[in-house]
Amino acid sequence: MSNNGSHGAGVETALVIGGGVAGPVAALALRKAGITATVYEAYPTAADGVGAWLGLAPNGLAGLAVVGADAAVRALGQPVPGVVMADGAGNRLAGFDGFPELPATLTMPRDRLFRALTDHAVAEGVPFAYGKRLVAAEETPDGVTAHFADGTSATGDILIGADGIRSTVRTVIDPQAPVPEYGGVLSFGGYAAADSGVDVEPGTMHFAFGRAFMGYWRGPDERLIWFAGLPTDTPPGPAELAQVPAAEWLTRLRELYAGHLPGERLLRHTGPDELMVVGRMERMPSVPHWHRGRMVLVGDAVHAPSSSSGQGASLAIESAVELARCLRDLPTPDEAFAAYEGLRRPRVEAIGLNAAAVNKVKAGKSAHAPAFPAPEEMFRPLHFHRIEWEETVRAGVTP
Repeated sequence: MSNNGSHGAGVETALVIGGGVAGPVAALALRKAGITATVYEAYPTAADGVGAWLGLAPNGLAGLAVVGADAAVRALGQPVPGVVMADGAGNRLAGFDGFPELPATLTMPRDRLFRALTDHAVAEGVPFAYGKRLVAAEETPDGVTAHFADGTSATGDILIGADGIRSTVRTVIDPQAPVPEYGGVLSFGGYAAADSGVDVEPGTMHFAFGRAFMGYWRGPDERLIWFAGLPTDTPPGPAELAQVPAAEWLTRLRELYAGHLPGERLLRHTGPDELMVVGRMERMPSVPHWHRGRMVLVGDAVHAPSSSSGQGASLAIESAVELARCLRDLPTPDEAFAAYEGLRRPRVEAIGLNAAAVNKVKAGKSAHAPAFPAPEEMFRPLHFHRIEWEETVRAGVTP
C-alpha cells in the first residue's frame, strides 16, 4: 500500500542544492511525498547552452512519469530506439532494435532537458532561487542551514546535494570524499552535414569502436550528430580548453580519426562552428559516505557514471524519486537515507564500473573492442528498472 502525501521521516521542508536534472526531479518527488522543497541554483538563471546532447533511457522516462514530467520531456526528445555496434573498419558487431514493450530512448540537448524539468517543476509550485552558490552548511538538532556566497542563508529539515559531479555538498558531508575520476579522454561533439555520405539507419544510434571511438545518429534536422574522444594522459583544464581554437581541435581529431569508418568522413564534413568542446570525460568513483546527519547526496554528486554508460541522467532521475519515497515512508532522516543508499548503491556502482571499462577502450588503454553480450541481455537490466512508488519502503530492506 502507498502512503502518498505523508512524510514518515518527520521531514516537512527540504533544501535542494542544484537545479540540473536530479534537483528538480527530487523537488517534484518530495512534493508528491508531502514535503516542501526549494531548489537553490548557483547560476544566475536556469541553465542555457550547458553541455552537449544526452540520452534519456526508458528507465529514466519511467522515473519522470512518477512525478508527471515525462510528457514535457517527450515533447522535446528525438526517439532513437535502436543501437548498432561496429568496429572502426566498418564491421558490424551487434545490433538491437529496442524492446517493443518499452518507449524509445530519447536524445536531446542537455540544456533543453534542464529547462523542461525546471519549467515543469515551477508550474507544479516548486520554488527556485538563483545565484545561490553554496559555501557551507551547518546542522542543528532539528534542522540544517545552508550558507550561500551572496551572504544569504536558508534553513530546512534536510539538505539534498544535487549539485553535480563537483558537488560542494559532497565535501561538506565528507571533507575526504573522492574527486571525479578522469577517464583518459577529452570529449567532443559536433554536427556533420546531412549529405556527408555516411549511412545511418533511421532511429538508430551507431557506435564505432577501434583505435578511436565515435558515436553518431541522424538528428531531427537531418544533420548527423556525433560524439567522439581525444585520448590524452595530460588533459587541459577548462580555461585552457577554452583558449584553443575550435579549428585546432578539429585538426587534431581529423588526424586521430584518419582511416576510421565513418569518423574520418564525419569530421571532414564538420566545420569549426559545428564543433562542441565538451571537456574531460569523468566519472565518480565509489563515494564512501552518501549522507551524514540531515544531509544526503543524489545524482551526479554521488554516482556520475560517465557518458559512456548512457545512463547518467536516467540514474539521477531514479535516485531522486527513490530518495523521496524513502523519506515518505521511514521515521527518521537517517533511516530514510540509509535505506535509499541500500536501494541505489549496488545498481549505480555496477553501471559505473561497466562505463569505466568502456572508457579504457575509448582512451586506447585496451587493444580490442569490448566483447559485447547479446544486446538484449546488456540493456534489459538497465531499461526495465522501475522505482515502485506505490510500495512502502521498509528499513534495512534492499533488493
